[in-house]
Amino acid sequence: MFAKTDTESTGNDFVPYAPKKIKHAKEQLSAWLFCAPMLIILGVFLVIPIIMALWVSFSDWTGRGNPFSAGVHFIGVGNYESVLTTPGLAQSDFGTAIRNNAWYTLLVVPLQTLLSLLLAVMLNRRILKARSFFRTAFYFPSVTSSVAITVLWLFLFGSTGSINAVLSWFGVKGPNWFNDPRGLLQILLAHLGVSRGPSALTQHGLLGISWWDWLAGPSVAMFAIILMVIFTTSGTFMLMFIAALQSIGEGTEEAAIMDGANAWQRLWHVTVPQLKPTIFTVVTLGIIGTWQVFDQIYTGTKGGPSKTTLTPAYLSYSAAFDNQEWGQGAAISFILFVIIVVMTWIQRQIMKDRKMSRRKIAYYEALKSETRGLRHVSASQLSSSANASGRGEDHHE
Repeated sequence: MFAKTDTESTGNDFVPYAPKKIKHAKEQLSAWLFCAPMLIILGVFLVIPIIMALWVSFSDWTGRGNPFSAGVHFIGVGNYESVLTTPGLAQSDFGTAIRNNAWYTLLVVPLQTLLSLLLAVMLNRRILKARSFFRTAFYFPSVTSSVAITVLWLFLFGSTGSINAVLSWFGVKGPNWFNDPRGLLQILLAHLGVSRGPSALTQHGLLGISWWDWLAGPSVAMFAIILMVIFTTSGTFMLMFIAALQSIGEGTEEAAIMDGANAWQRLWHVTVPQLKPTIFTVVTLGIIGTWQVFDQIYTGTKGGPSKTTLTPAYLSYSAAFDNQEWGQGAAISFILFVIIVVMTWIQRQIMKDRKMSRRKIAYYEALKSETRGLRHVSASQLSSSANASGRGEDHHE
């Protein structure tokens, strides 16, 4: 790090070495060499495939040969129009997939978040024995293959499966879960005597689907898949909540107990606000994961019955690999990407921190003034007591 000068090197005394000149060019070259492997991997396996898929979504490529060959033509937004604006089977299938996935997301995200939070709070309590066993047991479905879980679910929710056997003990005839296309809300309305919707809902719609069908709710088959996904994903999010709970510490909760807060008040007003960053992460991951659901559909129902478990991800795969409509499949993928980005942005806007209102600021300022006043009064009382005690001792002497 330091060099000797010529004059001082002849003696026995040493002076500090002069700093070497930093060669920025070599440093930059070294940095690029270190980053090069990762940049090459990302470019080959991420950037180039995305560019190719984007080109395919604007072309008439049929899956044969090179998508950049002269025989492949640019057709503009034709593939996007066929699934968004052009009436037909492609549009109705896309509308059905969006409806199914919207109900799927609407039920899975809040239920898995709530269940994982409750499990974490319960398993974070010190008085609970065998906490490690229960944490492992609840987390175990998350590390099990989704294919194995789906096959297990097909047995459990079969027409003669264990679920219907349990329901029969209570005199309930269970449905044929994975073969029942009826919507849950329409089943409920049918029990109330409403079997057909008003013309305002049945004559109008969006993406080739009437509003009555949009509001039908998830089908019985999709509801069974929703239960399966909540069962398998809650364990992972439970661990995230447990880690967040352990970082909070016990001091805050003990202070709340001293203030007389009950268990519900401590959970809702003390614990949950401190878990807001973790809740934001869990909800974000939940939204992204639910809009990408594929393997459970592919293994379990392949979009049936009556396309009531069809999702955009599976529709993209089916359009490309089954129907050889690679342009439509790629277009659906990019529409799905936009949906995920928009949903995540909306969720971020809803959960972001907002400025405190003037009324709350005034309220907290009043509390601070009151606390400072109480401290001043207490200090004065303690000082007076000490002085009185000192005078009493002098008088006694």
